[in-house]
Amino acid sequence: MTLIYILMALAPALAIALYIYWKDTHEKEPVDVLVMCFIFGILICFPAGIWNSGVFEIFGFDLDQEDNGFLISFFMAFFVVGLGEEILKYLVVVFYAFRKPCFNEPFDGIVYAVMASLGFAAFENIFYVMEGGLAVAIMRMFTAVPMHAAFGVIMGYYIGLSKYYQGAARTEKSLKGLFYAIVLHGAYDFVLFQDDFPLLGFLVFPLIIWAISLCRKAIKKHLDVSPFQSQ
Repeated sequence: MTLIYILMALAPALAIALYIYWKDTHEKEPVDVLVMCFIFGILICFPAGIWNSGVFEIFGFDLDQEDNGFLISFFMAFFVVGLGEEILKYLVVVFYAFRKPCFNEPFDGIVYAVMASLGFAAFENIFYVMEGGLAVAIMRMFTAVPMHAAFGVIMGYYIGLSKYYQGAARTEKSLKGLFYAIVLHGAYDFVLFQDDFPLLGFLVFPLIIWAISLCRKAIKKHLDVSPFQSQ
């Protein structure tokens, strides 16, 4: 049963990774670089976990309780979990993948950011599924794991754009992607964290649909401007 749970936890992340690799139609990225981004995504789970649990403990915030207030949930979602996890993913992309010669078209930003995000999501998902079982595995297959990929697409879209700018403009474009990823991540977690208005939790479904729609548009835009599309 343990092996089945692990496979179920990994399956959605691997499926999305294969989908993004398949969408990279103009010039495939080196598998070794993709794998390293995925591995780095796994490794950043450790500092992210330390950061999240440390701040949660300081503020007495517990996701298993049912008295998480509106303001404290907002703070934890946007300024602790969203901020901390997306910064770590961003660092993987800009300090590792971005510097590679193979990062040579806008869509590469999406590819590498998604791989880092999916490494994070896959490793995190194992713990949730091992604890929660089949129901959690199925639920997160359609919620948390795709949303981590969506955060990566949004971040990677702007990092890909930044490759064609220099100086302050490059930094501005790149950080814009980080900002939007944090906002989307924070919004997703917030509606799940807070308990003051239970009906807000239902917003998670239109939020997922909207995020997927944004991702489809971002992917199409970068594929359409690829310098390799005519080759």
